[in-house]
Amino acid sequence: MLSPLDLWQSGVIALDVAAASYAGRAGVLARQRRRLAALHVHATEHSALVRERLGRRDPTTTPLTDIAPVSKAELMHRFAHWVTDPRLELKALREFAADPALIGQACPGGHLLWTSSGSSGEPALFVQDAEALAVYDALEALRRPRLRPFSGWMGERVAFVGATTGHFASTVSLERLRRLVPGAASLLRGFSFLQPTPQLLRELEAFAPSVLATYPTVALLLAEELRAGRTKLQLAEVWTGGETLTHGMRAAIEQAFGCRVGNSYGASEFLALASECRLGVLHLNADWAILEAVDEHYAPVPDGQAGHTCLLTNLANRLQPLIRYDLGDRIILHAEPCACGSPLPALDVEGRCDELLVLRDGRGASQRLAPLALTTVIEDDAGVFAFQLEQSHANALFLRIAEGGASGQRALAKAQQALRRYLAQQGLANVRLEGASGMPPERALSGKQCRVLGPSRAVRGGRRAPAPRGSRKPSA
Repeated sequence: MLSPLDLWQSGVIALDVAAASYAGRAGVLARQRRRLAALHVHATEHSALVRERLGRRDPTTTPLTDIAPVSKAELMHRFAHWVTDPRLELKALREFAADPALIGQACPGGHLLWTSSGSSGEPALFVQDAEALAVYDALEALRRPRLRPFSGWMGERVAFVGATTGHFASTVSLERLRRLVPGAASLLRGFSFLQPTPQLLRELEAFAPSVLATYPTVALLLAEELRAGRTKLQLAEVWTGGETLTHGMRAAIEQAFGCRVGNSYGASEFLALASECRLGVLHLNADWAILEAVDEHYAPVPDGQAGHTCLLTNLANRLQPLIRYDLGDRIILHAEPCACGSPLPALDVEGRCDELLVLRDGRGASQRLAPLALTTVIEDDAGVFAFQLEQSHANALFLRIAEGGASGQRALAKAQQALRRYLAQQGLANVRLEGASGMPPERALSGKQCRVLGPSRAVRGGRRAPAPRGSRKPSA
């Protein structure tokens, strides 16, 4: 069964997204208030969990800050009380998500499903109906800047490099487009970043993409392969998300491929949170999403100051009401308008801060490994989510598993086995892999957990320095 699509609804939403860009800050906030009230009313009627949180307060007038924040773990634990469609049963959805042949198809209940990564230690399932998908489609299509004047997406050959065998948001979205758009199957293709780099390069060269969509560290890896003369890949555009993109990384990628890099910010919880303007500033899609920068006690922090975490309210998804949901990212919201003239608020984001690893094989040659490929192996093949992998030497890795006791030892052994198998596939069977269980992962000074640490990260006072701010897309 195909994923949900409502052409009339998609057209109406696209027109509103386009109009909001010219409505000024007041017009954007008016849309936000109207949609928040509607979400509260709907969620109060259909979600037992939301009714508990609102109590007897009027859902149309209750200030957002009066509602207690909610975590991913709580929502998944109380899944049946959270969702507003009783057809959404957690067991059936998990069985659906376990089958890669169903990626991009409608899940039980007739909606679209994608899974989050376990970057916060707790994977989750997120279900999208036709309206939410129409919102994400419109935001992606209309608010991404054009990197090349007078260019469009017609006729472009787009390659996505990432985790292609799981129901992750990026992979599901790609497969959905391949199924829905006539002729798109031959122009859109996903490539697994888990395969050895030489094989990945051969497949990309055979496909000859004009546009690459991937994670910053993967784009950097490919750029370094190009500079080293190991590929002749030619690109007209590069789009990144899912990790921190530093100014240095952007410059290195643009210089290698001779094209511009576009960056965006999103998550499994809301696919299209922010896009860059023509000046390279991220702008929050505040007409459809609310982000609050808060401290460790969930108190608001002033504009221009980084919070300990941020709270997301998704105004598009009514199947799983996300109201003041702890997203886990540190953001800085800016009150002053951007010079580009957009009415949407500007923000800085500190997302994933994992690092590209450079290991030496048995012949002494350097091999680069993308951090998201390593975390995917540990999560998918070993079922371990609370961990930290650190490069301790040119050909040595150390894996920390948070879980202790006998079960932690078993989890460590399973994760090490999965990693050794993957390393051998990359020609790195010589790499020494050590580890320990019952060791909570270290955190950066910012409090953000980095799960893949390279040897270059500075250590200050026994703790690692925070990575530069960039963007996160989750949606691995």
